[in-house]
Amino acid sequence: MVRGDAARAVCMTVCLYLWPAGFPPVPCFTPLDGDPEMKSLTQSLFIVVALMANGLALNNGLHAAEWSIPMAGNAFRTAPGPGGGGFQRDGTIAWGDPKTVFTVYFHVDRPAELELSINSAAKAGRSTLATTVGEKTFSTVIEGAALADRKIGHASVAKAGYVRVDFKGGSRTGDVYAAIRSLRVSSDTDGLAVDYVKTNKGNMFYWGRRGPSVHLRYEVPRGRKLRYAYTEITVPKGQDPIGSFFMANGFGEGYFGFQVNGPSERRILFSVWSPFKTNNPRDIPKDQRITALASGTKVHVGKFGNEGSGGQSYLVYPWKAGKCYRFLTEVKPDGKGNTTYTSWFGDKAADEWRLIASFRRPKTNTNLRGFHSFLESFSPVHGYIGRRALYGNVWVRDVDGQWHECTRARFSVDPTGGGRHRLDFAGGAKEGAFYLRNCGFFNETGRPGATFKRASIADGQPTIKFLETAGSR
Repeated sequence: MVRGDAARAVCMTVCLYLWPAGFPPVPCFTPLDGDPEMKSLTQSLFIVVALMANGLALNNGLHAAEWSIPMAGNAFRTAPGPGGGGFQRDGTIAWGDPKTVFTVYFHVDRPAELELSINSAAKAGRSTLATTVGEKTFSTVIEGAALADRKIGHASVAKAGYVRVDFKGGSRTGDVYAAIRSLRVSSDTDGLAVDYVKTNKGNMFYWGRRGPSVHLRYEVPRGRKLRYAYTEITVPKGQDPIGSFFMANGFGEGYFGFQVNGPSERRILFSVWSPFKTNNPRDIPKDQRITALASGTKVHVGKFGNEGSGGQSYLVYPWKAGKCYRFLTEVKPDGKGNTTYTSWFGDKAADEWRLIASFRRPKTNTNLRGFHSFLESFSPVHGYIGRRALYGNVWVRDVDGQWHECTRARFSVDPTGGGRHRLDFAGGAKEGAFYLRNCGFFNETGRPGATFKRASIADGQPTIKFLETAGSR
């Protein structure tokens, strides 16, 4: 083969390889002065290099990173209000109410250019879907009963944080606007990380929709036997959605705090775990059961299960956001191999104290240990709504009757946050109080393991008349 033929062969091979991949054919030869074979070879090699470089550049866009965000663990019905309607057993969301809005959140770690699509079907007939991302609304036609990827459009995200995507029905001829299995996201933004609830391993779709739980473990004096835990909590107005548990006094064997259980019901909750580990209270042997020793007026006393088992008490009480409430828990061994746990609650401004309950835990000989507080959402349908609480004026009292102020606390988060399924969690200290915050898909993420220090409250030492008259009980 002569040199010109060799050049032609190389060029044709490259053109035939690149043209099917989407690159247009380029004339490889033009008349040139001089040695036609050498100039043909030179031009051919130049074109080969140029085409390959151009192909590599374009190829970076063709091979964008892609993420598939399942509705089952990341979608919430946000209008006309929180609810579970529309979630299907097959992992899709499907609805026919024109007022319904489903919202999906995912987190990006930097500004990004995104291409969005949905894996969806109409089930029957033809429909249109309105999808809103930021200030842009896209219309997508959905037709056919089979799930298929359907393009939404392009979205620019200006900063790192959560991206909100709203789905609302437009028009329909069938029973539903859409059955959506997943939101597909692709981007050629270099190094982009996208976080969301990826799989249902460990029942994470449930836990992910509940949201991350956050905790404060208080620093207490070393070498002292502790008898009492005292905490004051104020929930700011608007930060008390249904499904919130603001836990004040946590200890090694139980917890004490208040909840929002429904639109018209709130509770003060005090529970002690059995030493027998089970999620079914019926399995607890008689000699390891929690015994109720006393309870306050209108306090319900019973059992609980699912997250460990033991004795539970609660008072239906209309506590209000914006007011300060105080919690007191006593942990006292009886010297016979048992420990008694007693908790009181009250409105601080009213100088109120109410006995909630007193429990005896068998096979236990301990003083107060593991003193902590936490904030959690226990309702998956409300897990997209934010909540916040101020944990101010926190103290412990030792067995000699001396009070010790707790001004330092270590922050932690549960596996929902630790595994980056949800990143909307935070904690800190400000103006004499610790605070915890979770859910709401805000763009602050706390650092597990961080230690917070609040300002000391000079006149904050508790004065509790019934303790002072009875000594250390």
